[in-house]
Amino acid sequence: MRMPVGIIGGGPSGLLLAQLLHRAGIESVVLERRSRAHVLGRIRAGVLEHGAVELLREAGVAGRLDREAEVHHGFSIAHRDALHRVDLAASAGHGVTLYGQTEVTRDLYDARDAAGGTVIHDAEDVTIHGADTDAPGLTWREGDEPRRLDCDFVVGCDGFHGVSRRSIPAARLTEFERVYPFGWLGVLSRTPPVAEELIYARHADGFALCSMRSRSLSRYYVQVPLDDRADDWSDDRFWSTLRARLPREVADALVTGPSIEKSIAPLRSYVAEPMRWGRLFLAGDAAHIVPPTGAKGLNLAASDVRYLSDALIGFYREGDERGLAAYSERALARVWKAERFSWWMTSLLHRFPETGPFGARMQEAELDYLFTSAAAQAVLAENYVGLPY
Repeated sequence: MRMPVGIIGGGPSGLLLAQLLHRAGIESVVLERRSRAHVLGRIRAGVLEHGAVELLREAGVAGRLDREAEVHHGFSIAHRDALHRVDLAASAGHGVTLYGQTEVTRDLYDARDAAGGTVIHDAEDVTIHGADTDAPGLTWREGDEPRRLDCDFVVGCDGFHGVSRRSIPAARLTEFERVYPFGWLGVLSRTPPVAEELIYARHADGFALCSMRSRSLSRYYVQVPLDDRADDWSDDRFWSTLRARLPREVADALVTGPSIEKSIAPLRSYVAEPMRWGRLFLAGDAAHIVPPTGAKGLNLAASDVRYLSDALIGFYREGDERGLAAYSERALARVWKAERFSWWMTSLLHRFPETGPFGARMQEAELDYLFTSAAAQAVLAENYVGLPY
């Protein structure tokens, strides 16, 4: 098989890149290790920056989003039994859009189906060949049948544990990482959200977050030790822990119910540099991970796709390789700003026992400054709604 671009990973970044290229007349093949049902069964966050929503509109996949998504013009930080609202619209000019990553992926699948795009699921043992040459290729298995794709470029959208980044020689890659000493226990419940907007809670016992998927589906999180297991947490224990970390007015309004999904996610900050080796390009979690506190994971993948799609379109339309040459530097400039913001939000709102009383008082001082400074709130809002592409 021959196609201009081979994309590894059938999540939102790989599908979005394929869709944008298709609309520019550039065809691709997307290889996904899992089944479509598995991909669509993954529960992920869904806070979209303004730029990510505009990119989905440009890709022609925002019809359902525009009809069903909720736009939030602010969020609250709970501290000392009080809520402090950050007005995103007033400080940054617009808000964020709540629309689940699963729904984004579903819309992208529908668009690729309608366009007759090639998305191959259950692709086993994907291997990248000749990435440092002018003739790269991909091989994989479908069942017992070997397959091969020859292409001009390979794009790795296959996540942190995928084959793409591991195909770059170690001597060519510099990795930066911080692993946080806690995780998030998340519970999905078929209950109405406790508030109209998200609530981030900083409490002496640990962080909590009240989020939502819809008017009848809520997502809640509490900070837990890394060695905890989801099975250690009964629903009753989770709800009582969450209530204890929320202001009384919020806790009293909380509607509880059986969990329909429960898991613990570790937190890390990670960046791999560069995001290109030869004709292999990395995008999304294959190149960088952020803790979820700042809601930047999917949004960073979208900005990578923005830069890379522009570069590939420029190459095929005009023979211009400057965008490809600048892709890694351009993407990483935005990645590191998002890493900084996510690290700051995480440091501000979580309990870090190793920092002791001094660290706790520094968090108190930072929060007091944030709540009383319009300039500080503007900086938070600018980063939360998303820096420009």
